[in-house]
Amino acid sequence: MTKLVRKTLADNPMTPARRRKLARLAAQPDSAIDYSDIPPLKASFWKNAVRNPFYRPVKQQLTVRLDADVVAWLRQRGRGYQTRMNAVLRNAMLEDVKKSA
Repeated sequence: MTKLVRKTLADNPMTPARRRKLARLAAQPDSAIDYSDIPPLKASFWKNAVRNPFYRPVKQQLTVRLDADVVAWLRQRGRGYQTRMNAVLRNAMLEDVKKSA
């Protein structure tokens, strides 16, 4: 049997000494960072890279009033009509962002 352990920031508070150490690190220029133990990434690494498969955007529940024919169109493929609606809206949003950029 496994025991589930939950930790929060309150379990490990920021002490004044920890704040000073983080402030010193943040004040360092990037040129002072030692990258010698990190191998450089080649272009082949990025060819197969995928977005985090465990990433799930935060959902917000709301009530929307839609025309009946729009709902029928979304539901005609069966289950998942809300996911399809989200995909249609996301595509419209991304197109709008591209145009305004």
